[in-house]
Amino acid sequence: MWIKVRIAEQVLELFEDAQPEPVKTYSISTALNGVGQQEGSGQTPLGSHEIAQCIGGDCPENAVFVGREWTHEIYTPELAKEYPERDWILSRILRLRGLEIGFNQGGNVDSYARYIYIHGTPDTEPMGVAKSHGCIRMRNSDVMALFEQVKEGTRVEIVA
Repeated sequence: MWIKVRIAEQVLELFEDAQPEPVKTYSISTALNGVGQQEGSGQTPLGSHEIAQCIGGDCPENAVFVGREWTHEIYTPELAKEYPERDWILSRILRLRGLEIGFNQGGNVDSYARYIYIHGTPDTEPMGVAKSHGCIRMRNSDVMALFEQVKEGTRVEIVA
């Protein structure tokens, strides 16, 4: 299995290795600030990546993560009102590592050091629209389904 993120179309496609057509396509939300590699840009990085960590496999749907740790909170609209400034990372995290030295790995362009993830977000957030802070957001049920299909080391290609 491998993943292709197509930013212009705001979709994530899951492929079986030898198949030319995706086995599944998901609507996503990438960065409001567009594409880019720089730390602090709030942009979604391009290029070849791999899943470096799969986080949250035993957590319930809508589990809230801060610093890649489950807070033992479950997202609700009431919780959102209590913490209006949080960038909600929910259900599952697939942390990405760039594979292209000097482009998305190392220095101030390092996707892993930038904490770039594929993760769940509140189901009230729109998909198909660039709105994230750099990560690739998915519906909770979708990220949980994807999580079951991939593993650490799965290739992720992010294209404009």
